[in-house]
Amino acid sequence: MAIPFVELNKINPSSVIELFELELTVGLHIPSGNLDNLDTVFRFHAGANLNNFGQVVFNGNSYQRVAVKVEGFEDTSKGTIPRPTLTFSNLGGITKDTTVMTMTDFLNIVNKVTTGNDLLNAKVTRLMPLASALDDANFISGSNPFNTSVDTTNGTSDRLQDRIYFIDRKVVENRQVVQFELVSELDMQNKKIPARIVTRELFPSAGTFF
Repeated sequence: MAIPFVELNKINPSSVIELFELELTVGLHIPSGNLDNLDTVFRFHAGANLNNFGQVVFNGNSYQRVAVKVEGFEDTSKGTIPRPTLTFSNLGGITKDTTVMTMTDFLNIVNKVTTGNDLLNAKVTRLMPLASALDDANFISGSNPFNTSVDTTNGTSDRLQDRIYFIDRKVVENRQVVQFELVSELDMQNKKIPARIVTRELFPSAGTFF
């Protein structure tokens, strides 16, 4: 779960901050030439506090708070690749410059470029930096108190590996919400996890307990 902006000063260095980037493709989601200089990347976080409109700043980029419910990102042991969902409030909250739009407003812009696209194949990146990696601007003191708390000299990182997904379909759209189902980059390449079946011929100790 994303950490509410007002809670950033209360977390510990290893807390994971969940951020998202929605990347649009010129010619598919945005008019060719992009003469209106529309943003091609929308950055947001799913802050848990509905009364909190703070931004999270990471690597110099601001991630706006959006009323969105994220589900299904957890890995499973069943060999199937998760198909997470993003459920956006359709009551406003997406900011373009100084204009606040609903998700339906946003889809209308996209669908003028490609009829009925509904953000199909838009890239969604899930970023998971640790609190120690956040920019100083996030903290009341003006300095990240955790940025020296994580030792990365042994090869460890202050962020988890980014996960890349693509919007596969719009599940529902009504006055309250718009929900999208995502497909992972691996699933797009028709890859299976695990890539090989574990057998005793390949792994003699398989199924052996000590």
